Amino acid sequence: MNTTNTIIKGSGSFIPAVAKLNRDFIPNHFYDAQQALINTPGEEIVDKFRQITGICERRYVANDQHTSEIAAWSAQKALEDAGIDPETIDQLIVAHNFGDVEQGSIQSGAVPSLAARVKNILGIRNPNCVAYDILFGCPGWLQGVIQADAFIRAGVAKRCLVIGAEVLSRVLDSHDRDSMIFSDGAGAMVLEAAEGTADGPGILAAAAQTYAIQELNYINTGVSNSPEEDTGIKYVKMQGRRVYEFALKHVPEAIKSCIDATGIPISQIKKIFIHQANEKLDEAIIKALYKLYDLTPDLASVMPMNIHELGNSSVATIPTLFDMVRKGDLPEHTLHPGDVIVFASVGAGMNINAVCYRM
Repeated sequence: MNTTNTIIKGSGSFIPAVAKLNRDFIPNHFYDAQQALINTPGEEIVDKFRQITGICERRYVANDQHTSEIAAWSAQKALEDAGIDPETIDQLIVAHNFGDVEQGSIQSGAVPSLAARVKNILGIRNPNCVAYDILFGCPGWLQGVIQADAFIRAGVAKRCLVIGAEVLSRVLDSHDRDSMIFSDGAGAMVLEAAEGTADGPGILAAAAQTYAIQELNYINTGVSNSPEEDTGIKYVKMQGRRVYEFALKHVPEAIKSCIDATGIPISQIKKIFIHQANEKLDEAIIKALYKLYDLTPDLASVMPMNIHELGNSSVATIPTLFDMVRKGDLPEHTLHPGDVIVFASVGAGMNINAVCYRM
């Protein structure tokens, strides 16, 4: 029986050129959330940070680059990879969280929307290419994929361009140890309607959840940890321990519900592209997922990672990681026709989502 499947037609990513190494943070004066000075030597702070997160360096954009620009650059690569006319795109979806923040500015620019700005940069004139933003925390890009799939299955759209882009380096508190986690980057994917069969390539299932009661402010914005800074500028803030416990409790179950909806045993899942939040957290989530099936995962085989060199670029981590694997930039990981893979993310909201896909 023929069906309309949502397939990946192309992918692209933009990796900023500026590498910020862990040792670059050693001179920083760090304070805790109660604005008390942390007297631990800088060398010890960054070494412990590396042990927990796995991050050795992260990438920042140049001073004259913006979120909408790097979004467009990743999109251009995805369009070229797909080999399609940009004018045939029906939905242009940009996931981000902070808009365009100018270097040295305290304001976020999101009017017009980043998607409209990307459409302008790409020179797409077709007015029926609808461009809009999606705000869903770190899972924003994957939620855009879920949304695009819904439009395609409904027959409303045939081609969607979904982009995740973030310049977190401009919303970081240099006095907060958690600031070392975050980075900049952009990734994009072209999704297309294709006639196929139930066992053919395409999106197989999806799951999404929002927890917004006591979990609401686990990741939010707040003033600097430094008691000497009274500018009122808000920075991205994270309650690390609560985020870790929340993710470990809820994400494995959400991924399981997605996998179970496909009817495919987890032993046949070839890769899990999980949001690059924290190496220890990601490993713990995947181990907990497999434990739900009374199995132990081969993490080195099933879980590709690029967090060690690229850090946590929020909405950009999954599309960037997928693009790198797909194009052979991580040679220890390969994808083949028929492989069933999983995308999964968790972040501010608190939001969780997962998608199963057959290559």
